[in-house]
Amino acid sequence: VQLVESGGGLVQPGGSLRLSCAASGFDFSSSAMTWARQAPGKGLERVSSMYSNGNRYYADSVKGRFTISRDNAKNTVYLQMNNLKPEDTAVYRCAPGVNLSTRYWGQGTQVTVSS
Repeated sequence: VQLVESGGGLVQPGGSLRLSCAASGFDFSSSAMTWARQAPGKGLERVSSMYSNGNRYYADSVKGRFTISRDNAKNTVYLQMNNLKPEDTAVYRCAPGVNLSTRYWGQGTQVTVSS
């Protein structure tokens, strides 16, 4: 299993970023995919998941601002993040499934929201 996240960066409050996670080594189209984040000094937080049937989960803290999507032809899951806030600052990682205890995580991409 290989997961490669990209798209992070430094953005001002209110700005937007689009994260990508390219996956390989498992049956992507049949798998739920999850984005999680870890802020400095905090635990891993599930941000959003998208199931193979198209259903989506969002943490309350990101509802209405983040949108998860996937392209099964490209084995890629995306996270569109709008109206970013300083509290969104974290390392964002993706994983197959919805269980945060999975050992299959990418290396992560840093998102920093600051003026």
